Amino acid sequence: MDKFFKLKEFGTNIRTEIMAGVTTFMTMAYILAVNPAILSGSGLNSYSIFLATALAAGIFTLAMGLFVNFPVALAPGMGLNAFFATTVVASKATDHPITPSMGLAAVFISGIIFLILTVTKVRQLLVVAVPDSLKHAITVGIGLFITIIGLKTSGLLTISLDPFARGFEQGKYTDLTGNETVLHLGDLTQPGVWLTVVGLFLIGVLMVLRVRGAILIGIVVTTLIGAIPGVDVVDFGSLKGQSWTPNFRELNFWDFDFADLLSTGLLSAIATFTFVELFDTFGTLVGTANRAGFLKNKEEGNKRIGKAMLVDSVAVSGGAMLGTSTMTAFVESSAGIAEGGRTGLTSSTTGVLFLLSLFLAPIALIVPTPATSAALIIVGVLMMQAVKEIDFADLVVAIPAFLTIALMPFTYNIANGISFGIVSYVLLASVSSWFGKKKYSVHWLMWILFVLVIARYLFIGSQG
Repeated sequence: MDKFFKLKEFGTNIRTEIMAGVTTFMTMAYILAVNPAILSGSGLNSYSIFLATALAAGIFTLAMGLFVNFPVALAPGMGLNAFFATTVVASKATDHPITPSMGLAAVFISGIIFLILTVTKVRQLLVVAVPDSLKHAITVGIGLFITIIGLKTSGLLTISLDPFARGFEQGKYTDLTGNETVLHLGDLTQPGVWLTVVGLFLIGVLMVLRVRGAILIGIVVTTLIGAIPGVDVVDFGSLKGQSWTPNFRELNFWDFDFADLLSTGLLSAIATFTFVELFDTFGTLVGTANRAGFLKNKEEGNKRIGKAMLVDSVAVSGGAMLGTSTMTAFVESSAGIAEGGRTGLTSSTTGVLFLLSLFLAPIALIVPTPATSAALIIVGVLMMQAVKEIDFADLVVAIPAFLTIALMPFTYNIANGISFGIVSYVLLASVSSWFGKKKYSVHWLMWILFVLVIARYLFIGSQG
């Protein structure tokens, strides 16, 4: 094992690596409960999603450890799973509704595109082309998008569209401060709503105290509270008679429908899956590699990141084959690296734990919506931290970044935020360079993206 993972070369040992792998698993195991909760909203079966999540995370995290010797774990990405369930499958772009099978086909194709972009090294070029401000804004926007979903599913936030629409029809544009607003605070007397609040503050306290696995522990404790008589959000009695052996016949393996890819607006979805995953994975891999000290030798570090990108690309299509949304490298892997993880033994340990979790399906699926909603809100907090990297004093940077951030949650669509960010940046940076005092560099690939975005709205429409 020492020879295979080069433990001595990286200044580590078996005990440290295994403990680091356990730490990484603890910090990201919440995905086993949260992913089924999100994707079941698209019409997929919760148990099937759990199987796909555990299998995909286990298999491809093991691949990262065994073939790349890299201490990074993979699982279905937060934000992209929400995009899949609330935007892609919910699309009303045409008379042909997008089914979950079509959505999985879009994810599969995005993985193939991702693999081609990685092999041809276009992927690295795209990362250079898009300005850092937009990359950070995408992260923040997705964080707010996830937060809105958490607030909405928990009942802590209610949305009322009709009063607002009636006001505009009648020419009443100003009365948005009373009861006729679009967004309302939920009914705090409802057990599910206040249980979300309890879970939210519980996870927050654990994170402030720097407790490892704070999100997972918070979900578990919130679930236990939900079973208290009088609350009755959780029924542990339903565990009786449940099978603890995974039933792989329930897996949505190769459940694809490639029909009507163009007419249903899936072309836009494929582009969004590819675009978001592109920067999400790149940022995670570079950040974790830097924290582990791999980039001190740039040539060797870049080789390992390149191999990791290949595994990640295959994981996207592989995860879709198993029946889950886009797989991605998890930033929570940095927790294991902070514990001393430096080799693939760390990620291999995490992968094995995900595979063992296949025998815990009844427990994962009994987790109530308030517990997963609280976790979603906290994940939004973590993603929001990237806002500090954006220079809002520079309007050429600030306006595109703000549009990216604002349009994702308020239009309930990640693609809209990215699209408006790209178009506004190219326009403002070009105008400033041509007529203003400050010059900005606009990569030629940004102009191609600019044209593609404009064409997307002209020919597919706003809901595509």
